[in-house]
Amino acid sequence: MTATPDTVAAGAFNPRRNVLAAAAANGIGFAGFTIVMPFLPLYIRELGVQDVADIALWTGLTLGATPAVTAISAPLWGRVGDRYGSKLLVIRSLGAFVLTKAAMGFVTAPWQLFALRALLGVFAGYGALTVSMAAESVPRERMAAAIGTVQVAQRLGPAIGPIVGGLLAPLVGLRATFFVAAAFYLVAVLLIAAVYREPRTRQARAASRGLREVFRELSATPGFWMVFAVILGLQLVDRSFGPILPLYVERLVPAARVPFVSGVLFSVAAFFAALGHRVAAPLLDRCTPRGLIAGSSLATAAGLLVLIFVPSIAAFAVALAISGVAIGIGMTAAFTSGGALLPADAHATGFGLMMTASLIGLAASPIVAGFISGPELAVVFEADVALLVVLAACVWAWMARGRAEHAH
Repeated sequence: MTATPDTVAAGAFNPRRNVLAAAAANGIGFAGFTIVMPFLPLYIRELGVQDVADIALWTGLTLGATPAVTAISAPLWGRVGDRYGSKLLVIRSLGAFVLTKAAMGFVTAPWQLFALRALLGVFAGYGALTVSMAAESVPRERMAAAIGTVQVAQRLGPAIGPIVGGLLAPLVGLRATFFVAAAFYLVAVLLIAAVYREPRTRQARAASRGLREVFRELSATPGFWMVFAVILGLQLVDRSFGPILPLYVERLVPAARVPFVSGVLFSVAAFFAALGHRVAAPLLDRCTPRGLIAGSSLATAAGLLVLIFVPSIAAFAVALAISGVAIGIGMTAAFTSGGALLPADAHATGFGLMMTASLIGLAASPIVAGFISGPELAVVFEADVALLVVLAACVWAWMARGRAEHAH
């Protein structure tokens, strides 16, 4: 008989322990990432680049290198994970972060930093794999709660990392913070190695299938590309605030308060997004994914309308709170819906593809927001509202049509 999370011998496998281990490793990893990345422009200046435009260029290239490469590699590593187990791949990915983060503390030129970040993209992908690991460790009816738990940690990690980095950098210097970041990843490696147990729920009906064959099956699966589009759209909106938030705040408060107020607003967004991920599972017990995703998109749009028509710090905080909760709910609902569509032997591959949608949004959103903003920063929020309304309409129309087809 094929082992399941509920039939594996007690002591060898614990679903809750697996979910918490995956979530903790994910959160610790993202915290380690954000310890140093917010201070990257200052580090590039230390490497000898003095021109502000050149610093901005190298910062953008360096930050974009990893997600750009990971967007391509995530499904490939996911396929390997489906064949050989995700635990080993997560250890490999986190171990690569340990080595590259430590190496970044020794670089002497910005191109070396960029090269290490690009190399890291080849081995990255632990985010998608930890979500997949948590989801396949529990019965399907508990998948939403497992995914939400990992996503909560993924939100809280970046809220903690900059605080740690901000405290450490003045004390030990920017180079040494890279070694601290490497230590965070080492803790995550040890956690997965010691605590997580493979559920062994994969079926062997097509274990030798290649990525192309799996891709064709997923492409033919009704609903999968709609989920892909939802994740991409919500990520585009979610990441559009970052490039313009300090500039928007600068128009509303004295210059000396801009860093503090901006930091508080970023924390508000992260906290409420984590709350959204947390409440998504019980909401999915009461609502259909179709209604929840469409409703969360419209709720995010409503929050941003508050900001457009009432330009103030208080309105910004309210808008980020509303949009944060709604996007958190929508993202967890989308990943859960996608996870329910995946064939048993392509679980990690499917989550890798969904993570590719997220990474495309992560890489493209700041570029698009910076390009369209110009002097009128509110145009970014207006574009977000338009995108969200279109996304909600597409989800509602597509799912309605799909249900009608199924009925026939």
